[in-house]
Amino acid sequence: MTKKQNSHVLIVEDDHDVRSALKFVLEQEGYTIFAAENGRMALEHLKTHSRPCLILLDLMMPVMDGWTLKKMLESDPDLNSIPVIIMSAARAESAQNLKSVAFLSKPLDLDELLNLVGSVC
Repeated sequence: MTKKQNSHVLIVEDDHDVRSALKFVLEQEGYTIFAAENGRMALEHLKTHSRPCLILLDLMMPVMDGWTLKKMLESDPDLNSIPVIIMSAARAESAQNLKSVAFLSKPLDLDELLNLVGSVC
């Protein structure tokens, strides 16, 4: 895959195995990945690094969950335009109705994920 101008994806996922697998798959596709295990780490990364083309966001995490991070992103004029794909086992309508590019239920369908990431980045 040819690298695109901004191919930096931020994965925010507390499960080490899921985070590692996503990182591996997306790096194989040519994306540069930063992975955070909670919302606080992701927010620190966003404040100190270049903007990613996309955030893959789990909702249920310790320290700072995805719900809280999403609200913070939406209220920050410097961050609210970053596209977000929600990934969660939570199938509640409130989770699926969060403002995002897409809502993906876990376990993830990797082909669907790669198509979505490719359409955004």
